[in-house]
Amino acid sequence: MRAGKLDRSIDIQRKVESKSSTGSVTSAWTNLATGLRAEKIDATADETPRSFGEAERITMTFRIRYVGNVTTADRVIYEGVPFDLVGITEIGRRRGLELRCERSR
Repeated sequence: MRAGKLDRSIDIQRKVESKSSTGSVTSAWTNLATGLRAEKIDATADETPRSFGEAERITMTFRIRYVGNVTTADRVIYEGVPFDLVGITEIGRRRGLELRCERSR
């Protein structure tokens, strides 16, 4: 993985749930890793039919250096926009990760 290609900055967030003293559960996103250097591999936008009409689906693929403990329950923040992780592929043996993301609704 060449450092010169890592020209974007992303954050990875994880959803955490907390229980208040009254018993209500609230969820919030907390930073798992911030300021990660990434290479944007692919970005596509297409319209897909949904039950309520057509909706635009934006997908992106990022390549980053290896970060352990990342799952598809996490999300990526790129330029202030949240993207759900839909796929994670390990590159080599803990050399890097390829993150396939879809824009959150």
